[in-house]
Amino acid sequence: MQTVQVSGDVRQNLGKKDSKAARREGLVPAVLYGVGDPVHFTIKPLDVRGLVYTPEFKLAELSVDGKTYKAIIKDTQFHPVTDDLVHVDFLALQDGHPIKVTVPVTFEGTSPGVRSGGKLQVSVRRVKIKTTPENLVDHVKLNISDLQLGQAIRVRDIAPLEGVEIMNPGGTPIATVEVPRALRSAATAEKKAAEKAAKEAK
Repeated sequence: MQTVQVSGDVRQNLGKKDSKAARREGLVPAVLYGVGDPVHFTIKPLDVRGLVYTPEFKLAELSVDGKTYKAIIKDTQFHPVTDDLVHVDFLALQDGHPIKVTVPVTFEGTSPGVRSGGKLQVSVRRVKIKTTPENLVDHVKLNISDLQLGQAIRVRDIAPLEGVEIMNPGGTPIATVEVPRALRSAATAEKKAAEKAAKEAK
């Protein structure tokens, strides 16, 4: 599990005016939940770039006011015009306390359908899981070694993990091996030829 170090400075004043002042200084207001009273602080945008702008799932090792917390990002807010990060919500992790997070799906193996000329079309790249911090994973795996042309692999085909519950419906397709037009045309021509030969044989 990859971890990103994040340092924060406690905020003494919590009004909108103070939040705007912090942003003018190039800082991002943030809140940490899950540790009793919420902890309000500011962070540098650069410190959380590896957490926010990535398809990977990572943990934050958050240092605020001399204390260190293992946390995850629960929510982010961006400026509607500039797309700058303007607020971050963190959730502190506590062993035994269930959490819901979204993690990427990775594929292992080689699809026979792809080897035959098909194209793997991925429709779901991340799934939601429910687990506890001690069983937390940064991805789930799907084996596509048996995936043939025209077939789909679904959420229920994800390799089970101890202590991890997949929240997405089991029948949801994650990836499909699409049959290229050239192969479909060839298959249609072959079928017609076979039907013609069968009629002539009669």
